[in-house]
Amino acid sequence: QVQLVESGGGVVQPGGSLRLSCAAAGNILSNVVMGWYRQGAGKQRELVAAITAGGMINYANSVKDRFTISRDNAKTTVYLQMSSLKPEDTAVYYCNAGSYSMYRVGPFWGQGTQVTVSP
Repeated sequence: QVQLVESGGGVVQPGGSLRLSCAAAGNILSNVVMGWYRQGAGKQRELVAAITAGGMINYANSVKDRFTISRDNAKTTVYLQMSSLKPEDTAVYYCNAGSYSMYRVGPFWGQGTQVTVSP
C-alpha cells in the first residue's frame, strides 16, 4: 500500500509564492518518478512537473521559469516551489508517483491540495 500525503496549498495573491510538499509512505521504491499534476475547474488534469530519482526534470511550458520541482530521495518526498503565481495557476494540485518514465503517469495519487491565486 502506498500513500502520498500533500501539504502546502492555500490562497495567494498574483505574483506570490507557495511551496507544496508530498511525502510518500508505504511500499514505494525510491527510484520511481515523482511529480505534480493539476486540475482546474472544468479542465482536464495536466502535468505540471515531474522528476526522476537522478534529477532529470520535465516541466509544462506554462510553468517553466516560475516553478521548481525537487525531491529528497532518502525521504521519498517531492516539492514544488511555485513563484510568480498567476490566476490561471488556480487548481487542485495532485502528487503522483510510481512511473519509471517522466512522460507516463504513475499509478499512485495524493488526495490533492487546492491552490487559489486571487487578488
